[in-house]
Amino acid sequence: MDIEKIMQDLEHRNPGEQEYLQAVHEVLESIADIYNNNPHFQTAGIIERLIEPDRVLTFKVPWMDDEGTVHINRGYRVQFNNAIGPYKGGLRFHPSVNLSILKFLGFEQIFKNALTTLPMGGGKGGSDFQPKGKSNNEIMRFCQSFMLELWKVIGPETDVPAGDIGVGAREIGFLFGMYKKLSHEFSGILTGKGINWGGSLIRPEATGFGVVYFAKEMLSDRKEKIEGKKVAVSGFGNVAWGAVTKLDQLGARVITLSGPDGYVYDEEGVSGTKIDYMLELRTSNEDIVEPYAHEFKSARFFPDKHPWEVKCDIAVPCATENELNKEDALNLLKNGCICVCEGANMPCTPEAIDIFRGNRLLYCPGKAANAGGVATSGLEMTQNAMKLRWTKDEVDQRLHQIMKSIHGACKHHGQQADGYIDYVRGANICGFLKVANAMIDQGII
Repeated sequence: MDIEKIMQDLEHRNPGEQEYLQAVHEVLESIADIYNNNPHFQTAGIIERLIEPDRVLTFKVPWMDDEGTVHINRGYRVQFNNAIGPYKGGLRFHPSVNLSILKFLGFEQIFKNALTTLPMGGGKGGSDFQPKGKSNNEIMRFCQSFMLELWKVIGPETDVPAGDIGVGAREIGFLFGMYKKLSHEFSGILTGKGINWGGSLIRPEATGFGVVYFAKEMLSDRKEKIEGKKVAVSGFGNVAWGAVTKLDQLGARVITLSGPDGYVYDEEGVSGTKIDYMLELRTSNEDIVEPYAHEFKSARFFPDKHPWEVKCDIAVPCATENELNKEDALNLLKNGCICVCEGANMPCTPEAIDIFRGNRLLYCPGKAANAGGVATSGLEMTQNAMKLRWTKDEVDQRLHQIMKSIHGACKHHGQQADGYIDYVRGANICGFLKVANAMIDQGII
């Protein structure tokens, strides 16, 4: 496999799509040896087929605000690969949404979903619509207009979208209601649904829970415990909330949260009513974390900074892609951090990852560490298909087992001769082999 040539060709066809190109390059570097040692992959053109989406749907979304003004946004659905199951991946509503980000997320989703061992392919979608600051009726009208196009290409055995940034229970409800009206059926077409109409318990916090379960397994391999560890967390949305909740339950001390305005440092730890306050911050329209420092005297606010300058044992980036750079990585290393576990998708830059791996830190990429969210979505699909609902403990136990299984698979494929576990390599190889072998079995289609 000539990685340089593949990347040149890909960049020529997808100019300027940096996030997508970055994600593909990371995977190609990890799987090169496996690919080159199995010539039947090359004969079947697996790489060329895998890095190209099956289809990309782009459409306009007209909607009317409460003042009667018509607005136009752009909608997308990237259906990347369905070799092991129906396309599965979230919908993101945010002004930053573009095709590069969605292709990067959809490509990552292929491997993430394969790691869960559940039958789900990879996809992603969304719009450059901004829900924050909009009324419920405006969001409802937008979601209904969005679904007028999306419903044509999705279905419970075809493509099952979920929530993501800007798409929570409210938006999923509006989208589901429109799909139900258009399709004349009540099915498990979306995940992240309301508990009263097909949703799964612990789905909102599942991604964060899964990240902590994975970190716990990594630490156990080095005879370390998560109990008593100081943890720096970025973000304050669903993923961060779930991670903070589970870290607190397991006896760790979370000392930071962050937002687009900066970060708060709380030496006493984020626990109890402070975790409850995170929910209030999440539901506010301000999208800032500074109010936490006003609410709790133990906290200090640092504007326009990321939390990676503080002394901690574990770092859990849960905000957004490429939020943790080379300088941040060096700060974490200098301050004694021993473990970095990604809650967001691709939050660490390639330079930061090189530092972590080069210095033999415990480091796990999001495609493995944050797979608990989509795993629980898969469990929601199972519950819908079986027409039943599991208890909170049943879902949590299944999630915990899935994350242990993912860790075991990553360890198996990532174990180095010196004993170091390269979780990047392990996750990419494990996910690739499952999808590539399924593609081989199904022929050239």
